[in-house]
Order: sequence, then structure tokens, then C-alpha cells
Amino acid sequence: MTTKVALITGVSSGIGRATALEFARQGIHVAGTARRSARLNTLAAEITALPAPHGAFLGVTADVSNANAMRSAVQQTVERFGRLDILVANAGVGHRGALVDAEWDDLETLLRTNIDGVLHSIRAAVPAMRQNGGGHIITLSSVTYNLVSPYAAAYAASKAFVSSMAHSLRMELEDDHITVTDFLVGRTQTEFNEKRLGLGKRTGEGLPTMTPDKVAAAILRAVDHPRRSVTMRLFDRLTIWGNILFPDIIGRIARRQYK
Repeated sequence: MTTKVALITGVSSGIGRATALEFARQGIHVAGTARRSARLNTLAAEITALPAPHGAFLGVTADVSNANAMRSAVQQTVERFGRLDILVANAGVGHRGALVDAEWDDLETLLRTNIDGVLHSIRAAVPAMRQNGGGHIITLSSVTYNLVSPYAAAYAASKAFVSSMAHSLRMELEDDHITVTDFLVGRTQTEFNEKRLGLGKRTGEGLPTMTPDKVAAAILRAVDHPRRSVTMRLFDRLTIWGNILFPDIIGRIARRQYK
């Protein structure tokens, strides 16, 4: 059987790192992108130390907001492993704070990463997948994608773009035998909250969280058993449905959490 090859963006920490390790444990070759080369070297050493047999790892220093960098990442992946089967568009940043008063540089970084970065990754990966006769794209969105989110409006809107785009893209790429999965992630124990942009520093104390390893295992299951959309926990599904049925109530709750 041909070994699968995955390109995962944002592998320096959190869900991206955990997913790279999980894929490698299962024998999938992984190309991982990050802006911090030292983190890539550390991850490469961890994967090399996994019990054999395991997938190989290629670290690529790249910023997803740069289209040329992502085209180069795909090219390096194909040159190293001969193909590209899976894209996990994971890289993203968070933001908290009043939308009108936010620093524009923070908002621009959010938009360039969470929107442009996903588009650059997909547009670079699809031609390589077409050469194989198919593939699988997994976009990491958020359960906040449809949330009335005062003080988290920019982040929620960026994830609304990702989810909407994923469902439309799935139909566009059907004839290419490329599956697209919209993966809606709930609150996870990572550096994400500490590294998020903006002034709002509350982290939603009291809300249920999960580990990056649990999310990574679910992403692997989505590869093995493709679905249009994945929401992992009952709490997260209730959040999504609550915003459909009672958006103002959910919005008031969110305002207390995010201000």
C-alpha cells in the first residue's frame, strides 16, 4: 500500500503538533509548517524517537499568510515524499477585544492568518492532490463560527469564513475526488489563549476543555472515515444549536466570557 502523505500547518504547538505526532505514529509521512524553526527541529526529534515503524517528518519553515511560502511547502513535500494526500489547515490565531477599538495590526494579522492562510494552503495543495487523483482537506474551524460573539467578533467571523468556504469547496472539488471536512474545534488546552491578540485576557474559566491529543485523534478518525463536518463534544454541539435557536441569549453569555 502507498504510504499517505500529509501537510499540516502550524505544527509548532497545540493541535498541529499533536496531529503531526499522531499521524506519524500511524505511519503517515508528515510535512509540517511553522514560523519557528527551533520548534520544528524539536518536533522532528520527537517523531524520530517514536517506536518503529512510524512516518517520516519534514519540517518547513513557512508563514501561511505568504502564498509563495505555501507553494514552496507543497513543492518540498512532493519532492521529499512523492505525493500529497492530506492537508490539515490548522494554523490560526485568536483575538479578543472591542472590534472598533482593536489595533488594526492585530486585526490584519488575524485576517491574513485565519483567512488568507487557509486559502493559500488549499490553493497550493489542490494541484498536487489532483496529480494523485484525489485527496482530503481538513479545515480547522471553531464552534464559535456561528456564535454571536461580542469582543470575539473578528475571530468568530474568520472562522465563519472557513466553515462556509469548506462546504462550498467540497462541492467544487467533488469531481477531483478531493474530500473536504469542516472540523469545528471547541476549547482546547493549548497556548492559543495565552498567545491570542487583542486586549481581552479572560480565558473562559469554567468552560469544559479537551487536550490537543484528543483533537488529534479525532482528526485522524476523520481521515479514516471522511465526513463533511465534525463536532467532537455534546457541549460544542449544544453551543452551535443554542446560537441558532437563542442567539441573543448565547451572545450575552459570550459577552461575559470574552470582555
